Amino acid sequence: MGTGAVGLSARNRELLALIPVALLLTIGFAAVFAQNDSELGNLSLSYGLYFLAICLATHIYIRIRLPQADPYLFPLMALLTAFGLVMLYRLDAELARELARDQANWFVLGLILFAVVIHFLRDYSVLERYRYTIALTGIALLLAPRLPLIGTQVNGAYLGVKIGPVGFQPAELAKICIVIFLASYLREHRELLVVGARRVLGVTLPPLKHLGPLLVVWGAAMFMLIFIRDLGSSLMFFAAFLALLYVATGRLSFVVIGMSMFMIGAWVIYSTVPHVTDRVDIWLDPYQDPGGAGYQVLQSMFAQADGGLFGEGFARSMVVIPGGTDPLLPAAQTDLIYTLIVSELGLFGGAAVICVYLLIAARGFKVALMANDGFSKLLATGLTAVFAFQAFVIIGGVTRVIPLTGVTLPLVSYGGSSILANFILLALLLLVSNRARREARDGEPAASVGAWS
Repeated sequence: MGTGAVGLSARNRELLALIPVALLLTIGFAAVFAQNDSELGNLSLSYGLYFLAICLATHIYIRIRLPQADPYLFPLMALLTAFGLVMLYRLDAELARELARDQANWFVLGLILFAVVIHFLRDYSVLERYRYTIALTGIALLLAPRLPLIGTQVNGAYLGVKIGPVGFQPAELAKICIVIFLASYLREHRELLVVGARRVLGVTLPPLKHLGPLLVVWGAAMFMLIFIRDLGSSLMFFAAFLALLYVATGRLSFVVIGMSMFMIGAWVIYSTVPHVTDRVDIWLDPYQDPGGAGYQVLQSMFAQADGGLFGEGFARSMVVIPGGTDPLLPAAQTDLIYTLIVSELGLFGGAAVICVYLLIAARGFKVALMANDGFSKLLATGLTAVFAFQAFVIIGGVTRVIPLTGVTLPLVSYGGSSILANFILLALLLLVSNRARREARDGEPAASVGAWS
């Protein structure tokens, strides 16, 4: 996309899009202050201006370093971050307001890391040379929560690592490492997977000797279910891999085979691993233990129902007892922040958040379509898919489409590792976008599905 219909350049459209984002953050904080303090001050305006200043500084950096990059990805991600800051600050407990301040600090650090990635990876194709090192790093990050002394357990799943006062979720960074490896591997071996395929009983099967990656990733997904008990990350990684496999080969049968393997493996693990069995059983019937394991799911359902179509308004729902620390909605700042959004802004507010994620996915896949080389195309596809599937996994869990898991809602839930990982992801997407749009502007051949050189 070059110059818009109104004659604005890509960077000017990005600048104009950031202004309503800062305005929405200001209005959100003003609504929370008015509800909690019964008066309006200048603090909400100060927060809005501070947020806008940070975003403007990032915009100027993008304008200088990536002048042709997609103009909407950064404003959309900034919008989600602003939404998360308001919802975290809205929680009545003083601890929650400390979490909001921490989240704001992580946002600033995320933008600094975003700038560092862009500075050192202008030629991101160098990542292909280190794909096995990156893959090993990703595997090590996934295994880290099970290490003694540093691994931490949350609700039966091994999700975090804590070293001294610093804690983080390694799976957030591991997802980027795994996507980079898969994009590089499939770019190099896609022709062998396509040319060597054969039809058996009407089903196209990949050549057995090149089926290794599918089996390895499937095995890794099953391993995650058993070893770290992370149902959400397992589903997210495997779904992103199937998306990459389909884009690389164009064979829907490969995706069907992969999904069948996952379902069979998940059923076996459900039948043999107690933690997974409990999660699925509570998903199917939370009323079997309403005061224990099913409490969080039931409270989430009730809070969303209370929101109705238009919600109860900022800081007006009873998901947290006013002035107290005993939550009516457990983990409202992390696992169930989407429930809080629906409770206070209603079905329309929840749908609006989903639309923002869909717009990010649409822009990310457009970046992939515009890319002229196979690695760029697969990298953009994988990064977008893993981001979108993560949003689906947590929103689907909260709404009982799938079992509730411990992954974060990208950029909205509280979590520094999620903020940092997603701004690294954004940096890589903008790098791919800048190259693709620059090549299109300079008159190089347009990207096509078969551009794998």
